[in-house]
Amino acid sequence: MGGDIRLSDVRLSKIRLIVNADDFGFTRDVNAGIVEAHRRGILTATTLMANGDGFEDAVRLAGETPSLDIGVHLVLVQGRSVLDPRRELPATLQALMGALWRRELRVYDELAAQVRKIVAAGIRPSHLDTHKHTHLLPPVLSAVARIAREFNIPWVRRPFDFGIDPGTRLTKRGVSVAMRLMRPRFASTLDGLRFTDHFTGFQITGTLNEGSLAATLEKLPPGLTEFMCHPGHLGPELRGAATRLKESRAAELAALLSPRTRTVLEQRGIQLMNYRQIGVTDLG
Repeated sequence: MGGDIRLSDVRLSKIRLIVNADDFGFTRDVNAGIVEAHRRGILTATTLMANGDGFEDAVRLAGETPSLDIGVHLVLVQGRSVLDPRRELPATLQALMGALWRRELRVYDELAAQVRKIVAAGIRPSHLDTHKHTHLLPPVLSAVARIAREFNIPWVRRPFDFGIDPGTRLTKRGVSVAMRLMRPRFASTLDGLRFTDHFTGFQITGTLNEGSLAATLEKLPPGLTEFMCHPGHLGPELRGAATRLKESRAAELAALLSPRTRTVLEQRGIQLMNYRQIGVTDLG
């Protein structure tokens, strides 16, 4: 489990892995799945949605699970604004891009309000990412970088899959390749902040299972990788939620709990860790 890692082990390991779950706070059944994946499986970190229906439940669980590393899942698509709870956020990525073009959305103010709500709940976040990877959009990326610096949150997700999975749908493979064109802007905008050497999980979102997780672990390159996932229990709240990821969350949870997954980690000598455990001199 994440809480058992020693920094002496981290320095010796060549393949280091952070298993990070998005959507903590989305619903209570998603929260329960994330915490179970940490307590009984290989999950080491998660990011919390300040506008999620399960926010208070997630804060409670975070207090009961101090070994779970908590970050912020910044939301500009779907759900209510934290800055102005009377308003709905754009429902789709296309709607968000239109709102940005028309300058109808106060991006920095909204995202800063989300971080403040999480900090006020007693959580000190160690990392940031965004719902639907909206920080691929330049105005959002600039706001995220500013927030990371102002709130002293050192880690920001750089969401570029390290490989192209031939089993992934052609459309998603194309999106993954296109996303890589953003790397130079990420490097310049996030200068002075930290991100993992590698990232994976985007291409298999919605199809992750025991087999695809094992295959991904078998291909992990040397260095520090963030593996993005979306585990959860398929309970009544998730069934009624506005998301395409429902049955797939239960499959992801099973994969993260699987003995086969543990076996692959041990065979490859992969060191599980989280963001809080990485000191300034531990990555070199």
